[in-house]
Amino acid sequence: MKVVVLADTDSRWKWGLLTARQLFPASVPVGLLLHSLRGPSAQQLADSGVEQQPTIVESIPGFVASEDLDAVDVIVLALPGGGVQAVLHGLARRWTTPGRRPVVISGYVGVVYEKHVEGLLLRAGSDVILANSPADAESFRTMLAGAGQDPSVVLPTVLPFLGQADSARETGTLFTVTFAAQPGVPGPRTDREFVIRRLIRHATLHPEREVLLKVRARVGEHTTHREDHPYQLLGPRLGVEKPANLHVVHGNMGEVLDRTDLLVTVSSTAAVEAMHRGIPTAILTDFGLKERLGNHYFLGSGCLASFSDLDAGATPRVDPEWARNRGIGPSDAVERAQEHVAALAADDVRPPLRPGYTMDNAAAMLPDLLGRYGLSAYGRELETDDERASDLPLAVRSLVSRAARTAYRQGVYTVAPTLRRLARL
Repeated sequence: MKVVVLADTDSRWKWGLLTARQLFPASVPVGLLLHSLRGPSAQQLADSGVEQQPTIVESIPGFVASEDLDAVDVIVLALPGGGVQAVLHGLARRWTTPGRRPVVISGYVGVVYEKHVEGLLLRAGSDVILANSPADAESFRTMLAGAGQDPSVVLPTVLPFLGQADSARETGTLFTVTFAAQPGVPGPRTDREFVIRRLIRHATLHPEREVLLKVRARVGEHTTHREDHPYQLLGPRLGVEKPANLHVVHGNMGEVLDRTDLLVTVSSTAAVEAMHRGIPTAILTDFGLKERLGNHYFLGSGCLASFSDLDAGATPRVDPEWARNRGIGPSDAVERAQEHVAALAADDVRPPLRPGYTMDNAAAMLPDLLGRYGLSAYGRELETDDERASDLPLAVRSLVSRAARTAYRQGVYTVAPTLRRLARL
């Protein structure tokens, strides 16, 4: 069976390749990386833990037009929702009648805590939408049915990088605390400086512990979510001496967890990975419990804690029932998912793909969305200068809008707090 994975960032590359290997263990997936100026570096791909070199694909129109797809059985789309919808439209235009075509699988890289409806409906039209837990599967089916889409395409599974459940190492003489950083959570510089100061304080209060700040990328590398204030740059600017037992580390998260006795984070998917291994895990409450932070996902987990709690010696453990409902711990979901996708791939006649959004139900949105990926609203590649010129106003408005949002965020989260502090002085 020939399985192809199309990804665009380091984390999606990792999820896509490991998902393909998980669902089709007898196959060797082909990994394709969508060309981007913000694409991952060779070191980031190596740090993902997936030992495979990618083949670069220049564009989605080029991918969907490739003759090689005629021999492909399964396509795993490790892309954001808009990218998935673009590929679906391109493939729907290529295979317009019932017959043999690849099975198209999409899903989510980790914990789903934002844009639930938006992200899901952009993936609608896939033959399979993977859900990482029973809770996600139930939620996805309800939303798809409510939007008039087929809820049966949702397939429960587990995140492919979790590994064996309850496989945490035995605690040795050295107790290691790891803070799993995220590129954009928390976002404001002051909040990220707070994290550094509290890690320094914790390391000072507990000289018998090793404290690790696990960052997502090296300075200058791009990640799935943008990072405006890298911890590596903020730390030296604080003017506070770093304790000898506090270290900044890079690399594969799984390898770091091998030496971790307590995982601390705001809302990183690394928390799920740690819980699955039986490692005590703390979800920070210092910045509040908010949807935009993603820590609300862990309500009821029993793992909510503050830095003050951790300084006092807290080592939270996840509630077993909550964990089972979130796809954490022993499960037969993978075996059942393998059977389901194998049966789909064995069928020689499949109906044409039907993307969730079309010009009949989303005429105001679709041209701009697909135009960003070089496709017309009907899934055809934009080839002529006139066609591209007709999309220029949309592109310019989109660019200006993004710039305005960035300026607004900087004003709200960086400039305004600074001015307020100066006013108090």
